[in-house]
Amino acid sequence: MTPEQASLRAREICGLAPIVPVLVVKDASTALPLAEALVAGGLPALEVTLRTPAALDAIAAMAQVPGGVVGAGTLVTPRDVVAAKAAGATFGVSPGATDALIAACEEHELPLLAGAATASEAMRMLERGYDVLKFFPAEASGGAPALKAIGAPLPQISFCPTGGVSPSNAMDYLSLPNVICAGGSWVAPSDKVAAGDWAGIEALASEASALGR
Repeated sequence: MTPEQASLRAREICGLAPIVPVLVVKDASTALPLAEALVAGGLPALEVTLRTPAALDAIAAMAQVPGGVVGAGTLVTPRDVVAAKAAGATFGVSPGATDALIAACEEHELPLLAGAATASEAMRMLERGYDVLKFFPAEASGGAPALKAIGAPLPQISFCPTGGVSPSNAMDYLSLPNVICAGGSWVAPSDKVAAGDWAGIEALASEASALGR
């Protein structure tokens, strides 16, 4: 997979909805109904972070949901890429980018949304052929004003800001011309997941899916 092909696919996935749920799944048995609720609410692109022992099983379960597009977040090493792909992930998200990680994603044909927090990092990825990136950590890196400033000299790059994005500031990001979507965890709060409140999660997803429209 070439960088251009990867960026095109990443752009398609990011364009499915204004919010990509960032999910930390602790119990794989909740993965299927969680994904079904989020997709039913209008958020088909799902990022499962590789931060728990249940993550890969969760990806495998979510990959079975019709209409869903499941990716693996927190990719750090080539080994993560191989494991995520084997589990059924169709895209990857990383907090940053290394040559080894990028090469692994290209080799295993896993479209990558690589993290960048500065103009230099974004320019390095653009130089390699990637024009769709994750802006991370969004709020800690200056928030929407910083991303707007980066966008002025680099209008050819589209971003998915993640990290501190919430219902109160999501539109600050989504209103920017260089933002294609945003990543957020609020649509799947841990208390609702633990309680099996799938209707409540679907309602949150429905609200998030309407942002910016």
